[in-house]
Amino acid sequence: MSSTELPETLAAASLAPRVGAVGVAEGEELRSVSLPGLTLTVRSRPGDARPGREPALYVHGLGGSSQNWSALMPLLADRLDGEALDLPGFGDSPPPDDGNYSVTGHARAVIRLLDSSDRGPVHLIGNSLGGAVATRVAAVRPDRVRTLTLVSPALPELRVQRSAWPTALVALPGVATLFARLTKDWNAEDRTRGVMALCYGDPGRVSPEGFEAAVHEMERRLQLPYFWDAMARSARGIVDAYTLGGQHGLWRQAERVLAPTLLVYGARDQLVSFRMARRAAAAFRDSRLLTLPDAGHVAMMEYPETVAQAVRELIDESAGGGHRGADRGNRS
Repeated sequence: MSSTELPETLAAASLAPRVGAVGVAEGEELRSVSLPGLTLTVRSRPGDARPGREPALYVHGLGGSSQNWSALMPLLADRLDGEALDLPGFGDSPPPDDGNYSVTGHARAVIRLLDSSDRGPVHLIGNSLGGAVATRVAAVRPDRVRTLTLVSPALPELRVQRSAWPTALVALPGVATLFARLTKDWNAEDRTRGVMALCYGDPGRVSPEGFEAAVHEMERRLQLPYFWDAMARSARGIVDAYTLGGQHGLWRQAERVLAPTLLVYGARDQLVSFRMARRAAAAFRDSRLLTLPDAGHVAMMEYPETVAQAVRELIDESAGGGHRGADRGNRS
């Protein structure tokens, strides 16, 4: 059994009271989906409804939430009936009852959400941890995925960048608790600046309003009794997934993906190495590669217009049955 699949978690975490309002952008709504042993919060834009749109599901990365897609979703609203979920233990979703934060556990949560709806196969879009989760979903349930878009997916690397080591260390038992104690005097603004410096190619692109919203969300998360537990166990889940071999290995599963796939990599990414872009393009059998020289780890937040255009091209090509297999090259 994986260490991320141990049943214990913080006592009564799933029953923890709500500790502040989650940010909701204009035009967005949140709803709660109750499944056996699992409750998921889903973000959507019902006001954008129009005929002919195809369903899409957005999956965020480690420490993120469905808010990470608020810049991209409206740019695709004319084509996609988009929903973004908060993975278990993140955003406004409580921890899963079984305490399973492994990549497989998160993938099961996504599959169960898809199976519970009547939306049909979706355009599945994931970032970082969400990219690893989306890869696993597309490999094991091809019937649920029309196209796959991966923004800096957390796929195994032999040589992890030094800038990513602190994130990996959070996976070690006790480190998250120790870090929480050592940084108890850090305010939300300092923490937010640190996260943005790590995730953005240029943190200066964040607007004052965007920074203020991120600080508010950081303050809210730090009040959650299970915040550090969810972070540590999910980070451990990524590390465990990196060590899996055989048919359960993420690279092997990438080779099994049938859906047309768009890969987005930022040259300034400090968490997922840019050198992995070519390997990923070779692993996914029907892939397209978009490289952004000035982007970091969250290109969909830094360059949403460019990413949206690439997703449109993917949808058009898949609908027409064509595949250019092109490297979209350097965009900014």
